[in-house]
Amino acid sequence: MGFSLPVTSGLVRTGEERAQLVRRTYSLVFVSVLVTVVGATYTMSNQYIMGQIHAHPWLSMAAVFVPLFAAQGARNRFPLNIALVLLFSFAMGALIGPAIAMHSGGGTELVTQAATITIGAFGILTLYAFVSRRDFSAWGSFFIVGLFVLIATSLLNMFFGNATADLWLAGGTVLVFSGLLVFDTWRLRNVYGPEDYVMAALQIYLDLLNMFLAVLRLLGGGRRS
Repeated sequence: MGFSLPVTSGLVRTGEERAQLVRRTYSLVFVSVLVTVVGATYTMSNQYIMGQIHAHPWLSMAAVFVPLFAAQGARNRFPLNIALVLLFSFAMGALIGPAIAMHSGGGTELVTQAATITIGAFGILTLYAFVSRRDFSAWGSFFIVGLFVLIATSLLNMFFGNATADLWLAGGTVLVFSGLLVFDTWRLRNVYGPEDYVMAALQIYLDLLNMFLAVLRLLGGGRRS
C-alpha cells in the first residue's frame, strides 16, 4: 500500500506556509482515519458485504484504488480532492474490515491494543522526524526497496501459508512503514509545497494504516500461538 506520490507545488517559503501545510495535512490524516474506522465498522457489522469482499477481492481492491488515483488527479481541485480522499478512506476501511475481524477474533481488545501501540509509535516517529536535523532523503529509496521485498515475500507466503513467516512479515512491515513514516514526515517538513497537503496526507495515512494492520497481525498471531 505504500508508494511515492508526486510533489508539484514547489517548496514552502515561509514559516506560516509550513505551519498551514502541517495543519492541513494532519487534519486530513485525522479525518481520514475516522472515516476508515466508520467504513471498517460498517463492513464488520454487515455479513453480506463481508462475504462479497471475500468473494471478489480484486474487484474490491479496484473500488478502493479508483478514488485514490482520482484524488491524485484532482489534488489541487478543492473540495473535490478532499471528497475523493474521504471516499478512498471509507472504501479502504470497508476493504480491511474482514482482515481486522480475522486477526482480532471479532473482539475489540486486540484492536484497541494495536491502535494504542500504533498511535504511540506514530507520535514518537513524527516527533523524531520533526526535531532531528538529519537528512532522511536516502531513507525513501531504501525502504521502498524493502517494501517491494515484503510484497514479493508475502505473495510467496500466500502459497505456503506459513504462520511463523507471516509473523516475521508483519514485523518487517512495521519496520518498513516506520521508516517510510519518518521519510514522509521529513518530506512534509522539507520537500512538500503549500498545496501538496493532499499528497502528504495520503502518504502519512497509508504509513499509519499499514503499521496498524501489521501490529494487529503480530498481536493476533501471538495470541493464537
